[in-house]
Amino acid sequence: NKLLKTTFLKMVTIQRATMNDLMSMQETNLTCLPENYQMKYYFYHLLSWPNLSYVAKDHKGKIVGYVLAKMEEDPDEPVHGHITSLAVLRSHRRLGLARKLMEQTRDTMLEKYNAEFVSLHVRETNRAAKNLYNNLGFEIEDIEEEYYADKENAFAMTHYLPPGLETKKKREEEKKLEEENKKKEELLKEKLQEDHPEQKENDPKENSTTENNKNTNETLLDERDDYIGNITSNNSNNKKKKRKKRKKKGKR
Repeated sequence: NKLLKTTFLKMVTIQRATMNDLMSMQETNLTCLPENYQMKYYFYHLLSWPNLSYVAKDHKGKIVGYVLAKMEEDPDEPVHGHITSLAVLRSHRRLGLARKLMEQTRDTMLEKYNAEFVSLHVRETNRAAKNLYNNLGFEIEDIEEEYYADKENAFAMTHYLPPGLETKKKREEEKKLEEENKKKEELLKEKLQEDHPEQKENDPKENSTTENNKNTNETLLDERDDYIGNITSNNSNNKKKKRKKRKKKGKR
């Protein structure tokens, strides 16, 4: 097995992707992954960041794997790269190609753009990919619910590079502080309930509903009074008319 693996690796080369590779990259994507992209998306990556996407080619020049990557353009975020897509044909898996492709684009992000970290998304159920990313230094930072078209959740993973270690430390401190504040709020709520068990917490929605019901009831009562008032007034007018008619009849 080791000899076969070594032979395969000698027959496969990692190269920077070019425009001529895009059709084969898309074909590999369609073969391997449920997340597919239009050709213009591949063009966008290669035209904007021509040195970040790589392909693995066998001895015949056939593409057996690729990594599609970019730099994120959010001005409010630290400089960082993003792995859009990674795929290796089943016939060439377990040879370390995915790892080599990832390392190549990661190193370029660091050298050319001084990236602080690399981000990516992976399906919750994709254990093989998750293990690969863990071995490369990626950590789960968040879970994005229904991220994929079929509503499956995604792990948002991040790998911090040397320039981003300070950013990582800052984010960890912010997360820790957020968790501590959340715990304090929960403890305060529990204490308030213990001190005043007969009092319920003021719920804005509940108060709003109560106020609306009160206003509705008052409106209905006003309408009822107006209705009764009108009936009473009409009855009074009718009685007066009858009295006048009787008087007229009496005079005749």
